[in-house]
Amino acid sequence: MAGAFALGGNEYGYNANWTFTAFFCCLAASAGGALFGWVCAQLISCVHRYDNGVMGGVVAMDGFLQKFFPHIIVAQAAYKQETGADLSRSLYCAFDDQILQLVTSVLFLAGTVCELSGTTAYLSRYHGRKKVMMYSGILFMVAAIILCAAEHISMIIIGRVFQGIAISFASVSVPIYNSEMAPPRFRGRLNQLYQIVLTGFILVAYIINLIMNLVHATRWGWRFSLGFAFVPSFMLFLGGVFLPDSPNSLLERGYVDQARKNLEYVRGTQDVDREFDHLVEAADLAKQVKHPWVNIFSRKYRPQLVLCACCTLFQQWTGINIIIFYGPEIFTAFGANTTLSLVCGLIIGACNHLSTYVSFWVADYFGRRFLFLQAGVQMVIAMLIIAISLKEINNPNKNLWEAWYILGMLCFFDMAYAWSYGPLAWLYPTEIQALDTRSAGLAVASCMNLLFSFVIAQCFLTMLCTLQWGTFLFFAICVFVMTVFVYFFFVETKNMPIEECPFLFANHWFWKRYAQSGIGFGEKLVVHRKMLRTQEMGTEFKPAPGMEAVVEEVRQEIEMHGRLLTPLDMENIKGHGTLGSQDSTGPPKPSSTV
Repeated sequence: MAGAFALGGNEYGYNANWTFTAFFCCLAASAGGALFGWVCAQLISCVHRYDNGVMGGVVAMDGFLQKFFPHIIVAQAAYKQETGADLSRSLYCAFDDQILQLVTSVLFLAGTVCELSGTTAYLSRYHGRKKVMMYSGILFMVAAIILCAAEHISMIIIGRVFQGIAISFASVSVPIYNSEMAPPRFRGRLNQLYQIVLTGFILVAYIINLIMNLVHATRWGWRFSLGFAFVPSFMLFLGGVFLPDSPNSLLERGYVDQARKNLEYVRGTQDVDREFDHLVEAADLAKQVKHPWVNIFSRKYRPQLVLCACCTLFQQWTGINIIIFYGPEIFTAFGANTTLSLVCGLIIGACNHLSTYVSFWVADYFGRRFLFLQAGVQMVIAMLIIAISLKEINNPNKNLWEAWYILGMLCFFDMAYAWSYGPLAWLYPTEIQALDTRSAGLAVASCMNLLFSFVIAQCFLTMLCTLQWGTFLFFAICVFVMTVFVYFFFVETKNMPIEECPFLFANHWFWKRYAQSGIGFGEKLVVHRKMLRTQEMGTEFKPAPGMEAVVEEVRQEIEMHGRLLTPLDMENIKGHGTLGSQDSTGPPKPSSTV
C-alpha cells in the first residue's frame, strides 16, 4: 500500500524466494489491519446490537445508546407520540444525530491531523517501521481500556482520538513494512494481507456482536466489543517488539550490518548480495531526494499527485460506509428482530471478506484498471436498483422478502468494492510513484483517505435522513463519475516492473503534457540501472515505452560527466556553475557498448 521500497523484482536476479519467515512477518504486522477493521465495526455494533424491539409502543435501546445517547431514545418516543410512527423502525432517520456521527468521525480527524503534522512520516523514517507498529499497538491498548471503562461521552471521544492516532501510525507503517519484507515477486499478494486481515476482523466483529445479542448481553456487551480491540492491539505490540526490523528502515538509519543480517534472515539464505547492494544504493540515493513535497507539486508529477489523491478519495465516495451501516438497518425497518438484523450484517461482512480474495488472485492477471472499471459498473447498477426499490417501498409493509432482496443488492455492491477500491486504492498509488515523489505521494493518499473518511462519517447519517432513497442515487452518480475518470485517466500497471510504471504517463493521451515536461532523477536512475543490468547479462538494451527521452539524457550525462548527475549536482551547477567536489559519487558508468 505504501512506502519507499527497493525497486524491481526477479528480473534483477535476486535470490528472494517465498519463505515462511517473510510470510509470518507480513501476517503478524497485518494485525494493524485487524485493528482498523475492528474499529470500523465497533460503532455500528454498538448501535445495532441492543435494539430490543418494540415494547409498549416505545423503543427501548439498552446498553450503549441508553448510556451515552438517551436523547435519541427520547426523540424516538416523542416522534412516536406526535405521529404514531415508530422512528426506530424508520428506513432512514433512526440515528440522525451529530454527536453520534462525531464519535465515529473524530477518529479520522485525529488521524488526518497526525498525517498533516508529519508526525507519522517522521517516526517511520527516524524510529523505524517496527517501533511505529509498537507505538500503534500501545495507543490502541490505551484506547481499548478507556473505551471499555467509559462512563461519559468525553471518554468515548478521547478513546477514539487515541485510536485515530494509532490508525495513522498503523496504516502507514504496516504496509511499508510488508512491502519491504516481502520477496519482490510476491510483494503484491503479501501487501494485500493487510486488507484481508482488515475485512476478516470486520467479520469477526459481526460474529461477536451476534453472540453478545444471543446471550442477552444488553448492559455490558458494548464494553466487551470495544474492549476486545485490546487483543489485536497486543498482537501488533508484540510484533513491534519481536519481529525483525526491515532492512530498508535499518539502512535509512545507518545500521548497515544489522540490515544485512535481517535480509539474510527473512530471505532464508546468505546469498543476498545483489538485492542488498540495490537496497544500499536505493537508500543512498533516496537521501539525495531533498524535497519530495516540492517535487510532487511540480508540473511533471501532476499525474502522480492527482491519481494518488483520487484513489483514496474515490474509495470513500463509493458509498461503502452507507452500505455497511444500512444493511442491518433495512431489516430493523422491515420489522425484523435484532438477531436477524445482525445476521444481515454478518452476511455483508462475509461477502466483503471473501471477495477480497478475488483481488488477491486476479489483480495481476486482469489488471488494476480493469477491476476498477468492472467494479464501477457493478456498483452503479447495484446503487440504482437499491434507490429505485426503496423509492417504490418507501412505506415498508413488513414483507421481509423485500429486505432480503435489497440485502442481495447490498452484497452485490459490496463484492465489487472488496475486489477493487478496497485493496487497489492502496496498491495503485505505490506503483505509479517515482523515486522523487514516493514518500510525499503516499502521504497524500493516506491523508486524503483519513480526511474524507471524516467528512463521510460526519455527514452520511444526516444525508441518509435528508435525501432518503436519494442518498443511494447520489452515490450511484458519484461512482459513475469515478468510473468515467478511471477510464480516461488511469494507466494500467499490470506486468510492469514497479520502477518503470511512472514512464507510462509519457505516452498517455492527457498526462504526457505533464510527464514530458522534465526528467526526474528517479527516472534517470531506473534507466541507468536497466542499462547496467542488460550489460551484465550481455543482452540488448530495449527502452520501455516512455523511456526514450530519459535514455538520451542519461547517455549525454555519462558522456559529459562520467556518471549520472544527482540532485545535489544539479544544485551545485545552478548555484556555482560546477559540479562541486570532485569526489562526489554517482551510480557506476556503463560501458560504451550499452
